[in-house]
Amino acid sequence: MASDALSLTNVHAFYGDSHILHGVSFSLQPSGVLALLGRNGAGKTTCISAIIGFLKPRDGEIRLFGESIEGLSPERISHLGIGLVPQGRRVFPSLTVRENLIVAQQRESATGKPWNVERIYSMFPRLRERHAQYAGTLSGGEQQMLAIGRALMGNPRVLLLDEPSEGLAPLIVAEVGRTIRRLKEEGQSIVLVEQNIQLALDVADQAVILNTGRCVFAGNTSDILNNEDLIAQNLGVVHAH
Repeated sequence: MASDALSLTNVHAFYGDSHILHGVSFSLQPSGVLALLGRNGAGKTTCISAIIGFLKPRDGEIRLFGESIEGLSPERISHLGIGLVPQGRRVFPSLTVRENLIVAQQRESATGKPWNVERIYSMFPRLRERHAQYAGTLSGGEQQMLAIGRALMGNPRVLLLDEPSEGLAPLIVAEVGRTIRRLKEEGQSIVLVEQNIQLALDVADQAVILNTGRCVFAGNTSDILNNEDLIAQNLGVVHAH
């Protein structure tokens, strides 16, 4: 059986004495999009931090295509093939668009078409137009495209997107959604942390809902869409059909 792209098994994580993740388990299928949902403070960002190595889990297992990665350094985890688009974008403001991309270039991918500057520009034509502009002068939406492009330059096997639609206008949010769909069509495995439930359930095939650091749901997104109670209790929103 082909291994999961990413799997967490019974992961416990702490900040100091605070127990944040309580036995979190879920798995992402290769070429799938998994939405990681939950209210603010539910443990989503902690989960991302544990996967990328910013926070070492106290207990449990994290595997990337079957290979154990928990406890490794963020650099090592990145080289093994996990890319992160951090919350708040964090592009390098004093570098140009092109320099932001070049600086992130990592190993050429062993499979399929590797990501390079040209391929990023064909995915995001706006970045081509702005290639010589300083990243700090871009609009929020352009910075988000650049942050995604920069993560792809590492040719990640799994891409973590932490709140990519945050603070963006609705038209740009729709563009982020289209980007995620295109990446999925190209076989990119993605974990999406997103407050915008509509966007998340639109693009993801699987979903995990965290509530106070525990998994209260893991399954297909279609099972959430019809479950108003689950949404109201754990996400605090009433889903508009």
